[in-house]
Amino acid sequence: MADRDTLPLPLEVRDRLAELELELSEGDITQKGYEKKRSKLIGAFLPKAPGKGMDPSVPHERRTPVTPGSSSRYHRRRSSGSRDERYRSDVHTEAVQAALAKQKERGKMAVPMPSKRRSLVVQSSMDAYTPPGEEHIGHQDTSSGSEEEGSMQGEGTPTSSQGSINMENWISRAIHGSTTSSTTSSSSTQSGGSGAASRLADVMGQTHLGKSENHSTPPDVTGYTTDSIQVERPQGSTTASRATPKYGNAELMETGDGVPVGGRVSAKIQQLVNTLKRPKRPPLREFFVDDFEELLEVQQPDPNQPKAEGAQMLAMRGEQLGVVTNWPPSLEAALQRWGTISPKAPCLTTMDTNGKPLYILTYGKLWVRSMKVAYNILHKLGSKQEPMVRPGDRVALVFPNNDPAAFMVAFYGCLLAELVPVPIEVPLTRKDAGSQQIGFLLGSCGVTVALTSDACHKGLPKSTTGEIPQFKGWPKLLWFVTESKHLSKPPRDWLPHIKDANNDTAYIEYKTCKDGSVLGVTVMRIALLTHCQALTQSCGYTEAETIVNVLDFKKDVGLWHGILTSVMNMMHVISIPYSLMKVNPLSWIQKVCQYKAKVACVKSRDMHWALVAHKDQRDVNLSSLRMLVVADGSNPWSISSCDAFLNVFQSKGLKPEVICPCASSPEALTVAIRRPTDDSNQPPGRGVLSMQGLSHGVIRVDSEEKLSVLTLQDVGSAMPGALMCVVKPDGVPQLCKTDEIGELCVCSVATGTSYYGLSGMTKNTFEVFPMNSVGAPISEYPFTRTGLLGFVGPGGLCFIAGKMDGLMVVGGRRHNADDIVATALAVEPMKFVYRGRIAVFSITVLHDERIVVVAEQRPDSTEEDSFQWMSRVLQAIDGIHQVGVYCLALVPSNTLPKTPLGGIHLSETKQLFLEGSLHPCNVLMCPHTCVTNLPKPRQKQPEIGPASVMVGNLVSGKRIAQASGRDLGQMEDNDQARKFLFLSEVLQWRAQTTPDHLLYTLLNSRGTIASSLSCVQLHKRAEKIATMLAERGHLQDGDHVALVYPPGIDLITAFYGCLYAGCVPITVRPPHPQNIATTLPTVKMIVEVSRSACMMTTAVICKLLRSKEASAAVDVRTWPPVLDTDDLPKKKPPLLYKPSNPDTLAYLDFSVSTTGMLAGVKMSHTATSAFCRSIKLQCELYPSREVAICLDPYCGLGFVIWCLCSVYSGHQSILIPPSELEVNPALWLLAVSQYKVRDTFCSYSVMELCTKGLGLQTESLKSRGLDLSRVRTCVVVAEERPRIALTQSFSKLFKDLGLHPRAVSTSFGCRVNLAVCLQPHRLGKLADQGTSGPDPTTVYVDMRALRHDRVRLVERGSPHSLPLMESGKILPGVRIIIANPETKGPLGDSHLGEIWVCSGHNASGYFTVYGDEALQSDHFNSRLSFGDTQTIWARTGYLGFLRRTELTDASGERHDALYVVGALDEAMELRGMRYHPIDIETSVIRTHKSITECAVFTWTNLLVVVVELDGSEQEALDLVPLVTNVVLEEHYLIVGVVVVVDIGVIPINSRGEKQRMHLRDGFLADQLDPIYVAYNM
Repeated sequence: MADRDTLPLPLEVRDRLAELELELSEGDITQKGYEKKRSKLIGAFLPKAPGKGMDPSVPHERRTPVTPGSSSRYHRRRSSGSRDERYRSDVHTEAVQAALAKQKERGKMAVPMPSKRRSLVVQSSMDAYTPPGEEHIGHQDTSSGSEEEGSMQGEGTPTSSQGSINMENWISRAIHGSTTSSTTSSSSTQSGGSGAASRLADVMGQTHLGKSENHSTPPDVTGYTTDSIQVERPQGSTTASRATPKYGNAELMETGDGVPVGGRVSAKIQQLVNTLKRPKRPPLREFFVDDFEELLEVQQPDPNQPKAEGAQMLAMRGEQLGVVTNWPPSLEAALQRWGTISPKAPCLTTMDTNGKPLYILTYGKLWVRSMKVAYNILHKLGSKQEPMVRPGDRVALVFPNNDPAAFMVAFYGCLLAELVPVPIEVPLTRKDAGSQQIGFLLGSCGVTVALTSDACHKGLPKSTTGEIPQFKGWPKLLWFVTESKHLSKPPRDWLPHIKDANNDTAYIEYKTCKDGSVLGVTVMRIALLTHCQALTQSCGYTEAETIVNVLDFKKDVGLWHGILTSVMNMMHVISIPYSLMKVNPLSWIQKVCQYKAKVACVKSRDMHWALVAHKDQRDVNLSSLRMLVVADGSNPWSISSCDAFLNVFQSKGLKPEVICPCASSPEALTVAIRRPTDDSNQPPGRGVLSMQGLSHGVIRVDSEEKLSVLTLQDVGSAMPGALMCVVKPDGVPQLCKTDEIGELCVCSVATGTSYYGLSGMTKNTFEVFPMNSVGAPISEYPFTRTGLLGFVGPGGLCFIAGKMDGLMVVGGRRHNADDIVATALAVEPMKFVYRGRIAVFSITVLHDERIVVVAEQRPDSTEEDSFQWMSRVLQAIDGIHQVGVYCLALVPSNTLPKTPLGGIHLSETKQLFLEGSLHPCNVLMCPHTCVTNLPKPRQKQPEIGPASVMVGNLVSGKRIAQASGRDLGQMEDNDQARKFLFLSEVLQWRAQTTPDHLLYTLLNSRGTIASSLSCVQLHKRAEKIATMLAERGHLQDGDHVALVYPPGIDLITAFYGCLYAGCVPITVRPPHPQNIATTLPTVKMIVEVSRSACMMTTAVICKLLRSKEASAAVDVRTWPPVLDTDDLPKKKPPLLYKPSNPDTLAYLDFSVSTTGMLAGVKMSHTATSAFCRSIKLQCELYPSREVAICLDPYCGLGFVIWCLCSVYSGHQSILIPPSELEVNPALWLLAVSQYKVRDTFCSYSVMELCTKGLGLQTESLKSRGLDLSRVRTCVVVAEERPRIALTQSFSKLFKDLGLHPRAVSTSFGCRVNLAVCLQPHRLGKLADQGTSGPDPTTVYVDMRALRHDRVRLVERGSPHSLPLMESGKILPGVRIIIANPETKGPLGDSHLGEIWVCSGHNASGYFTVYGDEALQSDHFNSRLSFGDTQTIWARTGYLGFLRRTELTDASGERHDALYVVGALDEAMELRGMRYHPIDIETSVIRTHKSITECAVFTWTNLLVVVVELDGSEQEALDLVPLVTNVVLEEHYLIVGVVVVVDIGVIPINSRGEKQRMHLRDGFLADQLDPIYVAYNM
């Protein structure tokens, strides 16, 4: 650009500035020091800011691009091997700014920022940061545009309404010195003709405002006028001043349900809901959904999408490969020739880190040493009879990047010995990213020997014995040092056998695939020679030319030019090691001048570094260069480096035609290279292509939008002697049309021939026969796929648009990872992330690829900064590529896995992401915008009438789903207790007939007997309590009494005392002494709701109720009178109360449901006796039996088994309070073993405690004599779907201790009927004896059908299958039917519906204070709408189905199994489908080892997932993508909010059930203290 030298800053100031930048990027001065010095330097020159205006009406021509300007910053960071110095494009930065500006006009999305616990924020910024020293030199600063915050939106278009505002705002900032980091300058990047508006060059870089836009009369687009500009805008605002709500004190908000909720969380959720309500994408297409299959929305092709219209392309032939008379017959022959004719000619000069020549290898030395290596490998390894290596064997070459001489000697030594060298990277540690895969390659190649240099050998990790350890995944290797001094001289008469080039393998080049696997590409000797000849011809190499090589000499372009072709032509290679480039990026340019080199081989990174560091060096002269080979010229983003480099160095003698980009791939070697022409009039080829078109695989020059374009440069034409064509990237290799992008294929001798040892992959890559439109092959010779995507343009020039490896197909459109990276990098301000360290890859979720962007965040950026940058990146990518980013993650600096050359190791990064060990410090997921292929929401069908259902059931041969337990009336039993109507009478009878028979034994945590009760003791204590109630409590019969006791004997005596006194007992769990504040209010509530006239309890609890903590939690003055039963009166009551009517209340059963509802049900005397009898018959309980009980005795079946059954049936109950298991987890099982118990009852929480607490102790328990072989039945008492995983792992774990696998079963009860099913197994008995039930059966149902309320049985292990275990055998006297909860009609067998129950022990109704009679009558007195309309049923509130099994029960009937699916209250309606939280939770818990528990609930149609994290808080953010993925994949739902909390936050009730509604209230009231909350967009 011409105006470079007319800058208003004197040269020395500019030099000083550049030095400062270098110091800053090296870390030699702090940011603060840098800014201070800089503002001092340029203070004097600031007022000259705005340049002369430019007419905004200049038309934009984009046909002949103007080259972008240089960048004056040089940030040293670790370079990234293959994805290096990419993406530097001002045009693109501009386009991105414009795209963002457009988004902004549409209205800003209010993205709620994630909330993070304080400790996490601190950690992720500074602590995790390792200072950017030598280790991660970086390479790039990639956009030569201004990439700091001084930039503005939409600079490209002078009509942009922002121009003016930003200009002012920006100057004001410059003057106040608030720009926080060095910025860059660039001149005009408009691809416009004359001199379109130049980019605002930043003051700091060149401190020069180029021909800036005329901001005195801005086109008034938004109603801004020049005078109304706010100069004091806050510095971060590069978008329109956006009001981000601050949630310090969010005002009361109305949520979507119209429920006002305070708190920050609900404010954020509201914000999220509002954002998601905005129509972002076109609505999903409606189409008919087959009744059974949920179809995923299939992406319908857009009828308007561009299609290829050109003619079919023709294969392009390269020029004839000229046969030169003196070309050597093989490469070894060339070496021999030069080694003997001109032994003094220099072959290779190596440099030290100061840029001084370290060593010169002459052709004579190379020849002699290579022979020595060849001789020693062949003759000195192994014995004479059994040499270790023979000709044709593979040998690893392990040499560091700064020792090309040793590598060259070893490489040619292998060629002379007819061995196959496999050059690989030096393994730095035992578990280097990707090093394991290299090991697999060596193993598959059968490598046993590794050649290395002395220095490298010393540097390898050693074990204590001095051995080099075997690296992970590597074969056992013999390390062989190739230094001459270690080798013996070959005998005079020994000479290597030098043949003409043939089809033997010459060497193997390794290649890392997209998935991280490493393949070896074999190159034959003839291919090697032909390739050298083709390069010699196309590059015009002549003898003794000097060539400067900056590239890796072990592979690719560096190997082909710097090691192979150079020897063929006796050239002199100056090798610049990477370590020198890090210290002095100009070193290669200095060497070109010093040696007057004709050719240099570089990557665009090296050109960029040189630009950044050149500091107007006087003595640079590049006129000797006739060819500058740009090795990564096939990366579309290299063009701007080339342009910028030419722009700066043209004045230093660099001729434009010298720049020669080339395209290469490991498979096809050099694919194309631009020839160095003498004719400087012929400009190189350019293409400005529409990205929209490219994503559909078509070439469209430019687009109307002018925003999303990709500028490509040609990489020359096909190689001499080669044939090139372009084929469709997938499917049959069919030739593309001329305006279609495809994969380049090459037919030539000079390509690789196979992937070593992989014939299948070889066939698909190296033996391709392209077809023409009629399906005929275009050539009899096979082509090789290059892995490059592009097209052949006019004049046979090749253009490369991307690599197959970087291709991501999202929703049928193709996107290139490199293009996405470039867009992310063009988003301003860039100072929050490191430019060189961005990884873009796709993961497959729900049958489509989803884009993930991972970047390293700088240690000094704040949460807000990063978050703002992230949200702008999302918008930019959406604007430019019309594709949504699924997940954007920022990780702490220096934490992404690196390749040996310092690049980001993509596949390793993806692996870490998928397994949840990337540990990001910021994550933004946008599943709502990306996932457009969800199944259509379900519409409920209008209900069908009763008649058609009946007919339907008959037609399909389905019986109505109903089942019943055995009939009580027909059962003959010698049940003495039957003649009594009341339990109190049964007790009195037992006290008279068997006074000393033990009924209860209570164990303490040590397993010893704490107390016991015989029939008569219980009777006497109950009498005393009855007296006390009458005398001290002055209670009438029918009064309610709250019993607040710990689990034990007192509770039982108090219960019977109440019955004796005619009072109605209510058992209440006592408050927890360590947690009074939360547990006491529940006690108070039950006491009030149950209208208790007094409370009975122990002395300890009395004291607790009167304590200070208690009065802080509740109002103690409102308690009813409290009676202490530890102090009983001595006398017995005059007369025991005998109830007159068995239908009166016996007791009230209160419990809190999982949805947080407190419900009390009324149990009459009749129901209580019927219940006890039913259990006695089902479990065969007799006085001679002992039963171990480890349950909470406060409600449901647990209470009945603990307090009532022993008195009714006379068996002895061994009571084990579950709380004692926390002290001694083995207590329950030890008691079962010690008392030789056959029947035991427990809860899920007890089972879980045993499984988790005793998992590792089974051996020690066995040695203590624990034996469970006598256990016939172990019943889990529950009111939920059986937890099959838990029962199975329990059975498996204790199988070694004698537990029979079929002993464990479950029961099912609910509020309206405390026990519907109870399955005792009768092991060891024949089916016809007694009441044995069949084993509980397990079925697998399709989870997708279940969401539609249908049951579809599938095979075990089929996708989407859910195992369900039968809930136990239906109790005697119980009838069940399955009804439709909405229409109340009966359903057929295997249909999902509500379980209705009819039984003598149904509860008689809810006990409510509010008299909510309607609810009550519906729950307890429902009738079917058709069919049997007479029977009165109680509705359980649970969904389930009945299924007739093949098994028969004792009566010979076929057994009907009841399967409980889940509670109706708990089920969530989402997208018209019914989900059971447990299913989603099971999926989530499975996704990561650190998730110990999970609970889900919905809030305003958003699914909220709460996970408990067992691990370091750094893992919290890893869980967000994993949770989102698994719920999408398995349940077709998008998670709205992911909350990560500490262990124990999810509340669980005494039955071990999750209290999801409490959790929801806690979350909305912001009481969970979460580690992290992510709001998915």
